[in-house]
Amino acid sequence: MRLRASRWTAAGAAVAVAAALLAVVGPAGAGAAHTATGHRWITDDQGRALVLTGLNTASSAKSRPDGLPWIKEADVQRESDALGSDFVRFLIQWRNVEPAPGTYDDGYLAQVAERVRWYGARGYRVMLDLHQDVYGPAVRGNGAPAWATEADGLPVAERGQWELKYIEPGTVRAFDHFWGTRPGGRDLRAHYAAAWAHVAERFADDPAVLGYDLMNEPFGGSVQGPAFEAGPLAALYRETIAAVRAVDHDSWIFVEPEAVSANWGLPSALPYLRDPRGDGEEARIAYAPHLYPLPMDLGGGYTGDTKKWVDRTLTSWREQTEKTARRLGAPVVIGEYGLDATLPGALDYVAKVRALADTMGAGTAYWSNDPGSWAPWDQHLKPTPLLPVLDRPAPRAIAGDPVAYTWDEPSRTLSVSWRPKADAHGNTEVYLPARFFPHGGVVTGGGEAAAWAPKSRTLLISSGRGDADEVSVEVRPRA
Repeated sequence: MRLRASRWTAAGAAVAVAAALLAVVGPAGAGAAHTATGHRWITDDQGRALVLTGLNTASSAKSRPDGLPWIKEADVQRESDALGSDFVRFLIQWRNVEPAPGTYDDGYLAQVAERVRWYGARGYRVMLDLHQDVYGPAVRGNGAPAWATEADGLPVAERGQWELKYIEPGTVRAFDHFWGTRPGGRDLRAHYAAAWAHVAERFADDPAVLGYDLMNEPFGGSVQGPAFEAGPLAALYRETIAAVRAVDHDSWIFVEPEAVSANWGLPSALPYLRDPRGDGEEARIAYAPHLYPLPMDLGGGYTGDTKKWVDRTLTSWREQTEKTARRLGAPVVIGEYGLDATLPGALDYVAKVRALADTMGAGTAYWSNDPGSWAPWDQHLKPTPLLPVLDRPAPRAIAGDPVAYTWDEPSRTLSVSWRPKADAHGNTEVYLPARFFPHGGVVTGGGEAAAWAPKSRTLLISSGRGDADEVSVEVRPRA
C-alpha cells in the first residue's frame, strides 16, 4: 500500500491508536539477534539461506485495465544493474485472474508469466501478490472483480485520502460479504481460494517463482482486531493454503496480518497455520508484514519528535513481528516499506529499516518501482537520492545457518558469519556495489574468495575449513 500524507484525517482516531502503541512499545532498545533459536530462513535448492532484497512491481498494475505493471524488459535490466536486486514482489489482480465466476483469463497469466521470465532471466526470485486496496474497483478500490463485490447498494464516497474509503458503508459491506460475517451472499472465499489454485497451478513449475502472497493488507470490514485475524482471516488462509497445496507442493506461501494495527507495531493475533507439506522444517509458510510507522503514517518526515516516536515504533514492530513469526514457525519478509524521499529525514529512515531487516534476518521489498518521489528513479527514469540508499552491499545467499551480517559504510566493510550445515552446499554469495567496491572485494577471516563476477557485482566466498563450527568473513574493497 503506497501511503500518502494524512492517512487518517480524524485526529481523535490517530491519537487513540498512538496511545495504544505507546502502551505497547515501552523503552526503545535493540531486540534479540536474528540467530535466536527457532529463526527460519527461506532457502534455495542448495540449502543456502536467502537474503531477499528488492522492490514492489508495481502500483501501476492496480489501476491499469490489463492489471499489468508499467515495466518493459529493459526496466528490469536497469533495476538489476542499478540495485543488484534479487527479489521482486509482483502485483497481480483478482479482477484480471477471474473476470467472471469460475472463468480464468489465461491470456492475462501468460502476460504475467512473460514478465516473470524477465526477472528470472536475471536471477530474481518472484513473489506473486494478489493485491487489493479498498476491496475492488466497484467500491472505488482495486483487486476484486465487480461480480464478487456485494455492497448492497450502500454508498462509497470518493475521499481526499484514499485510505478513508475503507470505512465507507459500501466498502465495509463488501468486505463483510466476502468474509462471510454478514448473513446471506455467496461463498466468495471459495472463489478466491480457487483463483489462487489456478494461479499456483500455472506457476508451480516456474523456477523463478518463489511463492505466493495470499492477500495484500487484509481488512476485516466490521470485524477487526483479534476477532478478525483469528477468525475469518485465518479461515481464508487455511482454505487457500489447502487449495494451493493441491496443485503446488513446494512453493512458499506468504501470509500477512491485519494491516491497520500490525503496520504500526501493534500485536497480531494471526494463529499458527499448518502447511499440508508438514510441520517444522517441512513447512513453507512465510510471514510478510508491512512497515509504515505512526506518526510518519500521518504524513510527517523522520525528524525531531517524530523520529523519536518512530524509533520507538520500530522497536515495537520488530518485537511483535518476531513474536508472530515464532508462533507461525515462519521466516520474515517485509513485503512493503518506504517513504516519500522528498520528506525530511526520509533517506535516513529507509537506511534505518534496511539495517533493522539485517538484524532480524528478514527479506525486504521496497514500495515501489513506480517512477516518482518514492522510487529510486524519477519520472524520466533518472536516479533519485534514494537509489544509493537502497544500493548497498549485502549477502544474497549464505551457505549455512546465518549468524549475522552487517554493512559498515565508514569502514567499507561487509561482515558475514554463519554456521556450516550438512544440507547447505555451494558458496556464500554477496553483492558488492561499484561505488564502494569498484574493483571487487578482498576476503579476510574464515573464508576465501572463490570467484568474482564483475557484471553482476557478485562475489562467491568459500567456507574455508570444512570442520569449523562457525565461519566469519569480512569483505573490503580491493585496491
